[in-house]
Amino acid sequence: MNIPAHLQPYVAKQQYQRYTPVNQAVWRYVMRQNRHFFQHTAHQAYVSGLQKTGIDIEQIPSVEKMNACLKPFGWGAVPINGLIPGVAFFDFQARGLLPIATEIRTLEHIQYTPAPDIIHESAGHAPILSDEKYADYVKRFGQIGAKALANREEHEVFEATRHLTIVMEDPRSTPDIIADAEQALQERIAAATEVSEATQIGRLYWWTVEYGLIGDLNNPKIYGAGLLSSIGEGRSCLSPEVTKLPFSLEACIQTDYDVTKPQPQLFVCRDFDELSEAVERFADRMAFRVGGTASLQKAVRSAHLATAEFNSGLQVSGVFTELIYDEQGEAIYLRTAGPTALSFEGCTLPGHGKATHCDGFGAPIGHVRDLPCPLEEMTSDRWANDGWSPGTELELHYTSGIKLKGILKDAIFRNGRLILLSFEQCSVMRGDHLLFHPDWGTYDLAIGSHITSVYAGAADPETYFADEVSAAIEGEDDPAPALSTLDHLYQAVREVREGQRDIHSLSNIMEMLDHHYPKDWLLRLEILEIVSEHQIKPWVTRLREQLDTLREANPALDSLIQNGITLIDCPVVSKR
Repeated sequence: MNIPAHLQPYVAKQQYQRYTPVNQAVWRYVMRQNRHFFQHTAHQAYVSGLQKTGIDIEQIPSVEKMNACLKPFGWGAVPINGLIPGVAFFDFQARGLLPIATEIRTLEHIQYTPAPDIIHESAGHAPILSDEKYADYVKRFGQIGAKALANREEHEVFEATRHLTIVMEDPRSTPDIIADAEQALQERIAAATEVSEATQIGRLYWWTVEYGLIGDLNNPKIYGAGLLSSIGEGRSCLSPEVTKLPFSLEACIQTDYDVTKPQPQLFVCRDFDELSEAVERFADRMAFRVGGTASLQKAVRSAHLATAEFNSGLQVSGVFTELIYDEQGEAIYLRTAGPTALSFEGCTLPGHGKATHCDGFGAPIGHVRDLPCPLEEMTSDRWANDGWSPGTELELHYTSGIKLKGILKDAIFRNGRLILLSFEQCSVMRGDHLLFHPDWGTYDLAIGSHITSVYAGAADPETYFADEVSAAIEGEDDPAPALSTLDHLYQAVREVREGQRDIHSLSNIMEMLDHHYPKDWLLRLEILEIVSEHQIKPWVTRLREQLDTLREANPALDSLIQNGITLIDCPVVSKR
C-alpha cells in the first residue's frame, strides 16, 4: 500500500493474532445485533455494503481484505493507531483511504465507546461507501477538511480528548483516573473560547458522516457511522425522545457535541447531494479560498504547520509566528519559526526545503514602488531585457514602507514568471525596525503582492515529512497474548458452533462458567444460541434462568441480554 510519507507516522499494523476469543465474541454480538436492526432502519446501502466492503458478521475483519474489497468503489483501507488529528484523518479520506483503528472495544463498553475502534471504523464507515454519491461526498469532505485551520487551544482539546478515550478503554483505569481525564478535558474545552474553521467543519462531519440521518424527517434512515456502530444509540436515535431537525449547514457548524454522551438531536438531510453542496459552501468561507490578512491570522493562531500562498504561486510552509501590519491593519510582513519549505504547485523548490530554511522564513507582502510592472508579473524575457542580472545591487521600496537593499544573487521563475529572488549582503528595514541583517546570510525574497490562500499542513507534504517514515508498517508482529481460562471457554464455544467440537462439551463449559464466571452474560448467550438451535430444553431453561438473574442484578445488562435473546428467538441473521 502506497502511504504518503507525512501520513505514515499514523499508520499501524493490524496485529490480528492479538484479538482474543472474547474480542471476537464482542464483534459477533454487536454485528449480529446491528445487522438485524439496521436492515430495516439504515440507508439501503448498509446491508449489501457490509459484504461488499469485506465485513464478516462472524469475525473481526482483516483490514487488508477490506482494502481490496473497497477498491471497486475508489477507496482503500489503512490501519491506524487510535485517535489521530483531524487534519491527518481528513487527509487519508481525501486520498480515498479509510483509516481504521484496529483496537476493539471491551466487553464492558460493548454498547458504545468514545474511543475509535474497529467496529466503528469498519462496520460503521465502510458499508455506505458502496453508495457512489456518499463515497464522493466523504472523499471531497476529506479534501476540504484537510485544509482546515485549528487554533492552539483546540489542539489541546484534541490531546485531552485522545487521553480520555484511552483511559476510558483501559481496564487498569480507576474511577479517579477517568475523573481526572474528564476534568482535564473540560478545562481545555473551557479555555477554547474561539471557534475555528477546523472545529466548524469537524461539527459538520460529526452531524453528517458520524451521526447523520437521511430521507423523510418523520421516518429517516441512518447513515452515520457513530450510529451504525452503536447498538445502544443506533436504536434509540430513531425514538421521539431524540429531536430530528432538517439538515442545515449553519445549524450543524454552530451545534457542538459531546463524544461521551448520546446526542440529544440529529440532522436529517434530503439526500447526499445536499451534503455535497453544503460542504462546498462552507469551503467558500475557509482560509484556503479566502486568503488575505484574516487567513494569515488564523495560521498564526493555529501554532501548527500551515501554508501561505502568494499570488505569484509561491507557497511558504512552516509554523507562522508573527505578522507585521500597516496602519490599516493589513499584514505587510510574515514570519515563520523552525523548519520552513518553499514550494510551487505543491513541489518543493530545489534548494529551498527544510534544511535551507531550518530557522524560519520572513517575507514582505505588498507592492513595490516605481517598477514598470509588479514583480509577480515579470517574465524571464523582460528580466533579461531590463538588465537584472546576478551581481546587480538593487533597492526595492514597498508601498508599506519596507525597504530592501542587497546584491542580487539568483532568481527563480515558474511558468515564465518570477516567484523568488535571492540576495546577498541584504538588509530589510521598515523605518528603524530591522527585519533582516546582512550578516544573517542569504535573503530569499518571496514574490507576491498579496496572499491568495492559507491552509493547514505543508504544500508538499511528501517532501516535508520525508524523514518521518513509520516503522510500524513493516515492524515485526507482536506475540499473541496469553489467553485466560475465560478466553479458552469462548474459543471452545466458537468451535462447537462451527462444528469443530462436539456439542456435549458444552456441559463442562457451563459448569466452568457457573463455578468461575457467574457474572459473564455474553458466553451464556452464545451457548443459549447453540442449545436453542439443537432444542436441548434442560440447558435452554437453565441458561435463561441464569440470564434473567443477571438482568435483575444489573439493570445495565437488561437490554443487552434481552436483545440477544430476541435474536435467538428470531434467528433471521445470516452469517454474512
